[in-house]
Amino acid sequence: MTSPAHGEKPISASRCTLSALMGPQESNTHGNVHGGVIMKMVDEAGALAAMRHANRLVVTVAIDSMTFMEPIRLGYLVVCRAELTYVGRTSMEVRVEVTTENPLEGTPKTTNVAYLVYVALGDDARPAQVPKLVYETAEERASAEMARQRQEYRKQRRDL
Repeated sequence: MTSPAHGEKPISASRCTLSALMGPQESNTHGNVHGGVIMKMVDEAGALAAMRHANRLVVTVAIDSMTFMEPIRLGYLVVCRAELTYVGRTSMEVRVEVTTENPLEGTPKTTNVAYLVYVALGDDARPAQVPKLVYETAEERASAEMARQRQEYRKQRRDL
């Protein structure tokens, strides 16, 4: 029998959302939220999705480029939506989309999209096998193909 840690899981089983209202402690003198605050939220949301999938602790091993498309203002709501796009034997790629909205207006805008790679850790703190990913829609399968291409590119860069 296959153990739960090594079985299969759909993307929907680990999808998660992390949100926070941005206060003065997160902003700079221009009234914009510090980029590092957003990067931390992205990493936390991605790690939560990866941990849900792996049923294990994870570590961040790669963050693909992250572009800040728009500033996020003091007092705005920030929402990070994370979902797995690809898994290897011990690693997982997670897509995190960041949206922001003025809570008085309620119109969300996408401000960032990032892809992060996590590795699951076993009880011995060594890489541990993760469940396979079940793709339920054509969109998820297309996303997985793009994720495979990103993973190949990462491997090529690492081997330089």
